[in-house]
Amino acid sequence: MKQNKFFPEIQGNFAFGCMRLPMKGDKIDYNEFCKMVDAFIGKGFNYFDTAHGYHSELSEPAIRKCVAKRYDRSKFLLTNKLTDCYFKTESDIRPFFENQLKWCGVDYFDFYLMHAQDSNNYEQFKRCRAYETAFELKKEGKIRHVGLSFHDKADVLERILTDYPEVEVVQIQLNYLDYEDDGVDSKNVYEVCEKFNKPVLVMEPVKGGSLVKLPDEAKKVFNELDGGSYASYALRFAAGFDNICAVLSGMSNMEQMNDNLGFMADYKPLNDEEMKAVKKVCGIFKSLNLIPCTSCRYCVDGCPKNILIPELFSCLNSKEVFNDWNQDFYYENVLTSRNGKASDCIKCGKCEQACPQHLEIRKLLEQVAAKFERS
Repeated sequence: MKQNKFFPEIQGNFAFGCMRLPMKGDKIDYNEFCKMVDAFIGKGFNYFDTAHGYHSELSEPAIRKCVAKRYDRSKFLLTNKLTDCYFKTESDIRPFFENQLKWCGVDYFDFYLMHAQDSNNYEQFKRCRAYETAFELKKEGKIRHVGLSFHDKADVLERILTDYPEVEVVQIQLNYLDYEDDGVDSKNVYEVCEKFNKPVLVMEPVKGGSLVKLPDEAKKVFNELDGGSYASYALRFAAGFDNICAVLSGMSNMEQMNDNLGFMADYKPLNDEEMKAVKKVCGIFKSLNLIPCTSCRYCVDGCPKNILIPELFSCLNSKEVFNDWNQDFYYENVLTSRNGKASDCIKCGKCEQACPQHLEIRKLLEQVAAKFERS
């Protein structure tokens, strides 16, 4: 297993992201999650990542039941986050933080991140002294390391790290498809982390599953290699940069867990042939002009018309890539039978304010409606 040169307490360079856990209906499948936790820790890994909003506030209690109650605290590291919608004033932060400790069943967090920082919410964090509060909690022993997760352009990150040089780690979106994308700005964001000598945690290495559910032409490129899974090329790409301390994977079942453990427990960076294949696949994706949604679901929580935006975008992508006629049935009878249609959008813009990918969601919903609501 690769030695972590930034935080020796992190075993290896692979982390369990708890935003896409196994489900039974609308509840987390604790039995499956426990099996996944056991396999993860059994292979020597120990880093778990959550946030209060994940799984509609069910992720933290799942951590308590499936990790904290079943393993000695020395056996695992836990990251949690402060999200802007859960505080309005400085005095709100400490009570919320103390509740997070209770919800997770722990006495301290190994890492605590200012969540989803961008040019919009950063001012709220500054006004409410959120960073200062986290640094105080660190002095009190309730946080081991203070960091931030980031979704914006490189110049915004540079401003934050200049304002708060005490930040110890930055979590960014990095995958082979987004690395040179002007919208996500991953390359420039990563280079700012290097400039400030900040270790990097990687989120969305498979872009919400998009780099696993490949179009046929892209599958052929990887199938010509030595038989690695599609996910393996994505995670190994993300882990291959010098300042990466861990790559988070949001695994939803034991099959995904076993696959990820298979290549991350004995991690090897991509070789030249594999890197060429990755570049070919990037070219294929770019030619398809797909909606680059990662299904984080931040947009859904505040939608007044209860539109399942990520699912509708996935529906359109599948229709465009695979010409899948089943998507019409799925759109009409599953996705919108009890939820809003794309045409129900009232253009309030709440979704776009919440979107880490900065997608023009209102315009994209018009495209969805045009494709599926022709009648």
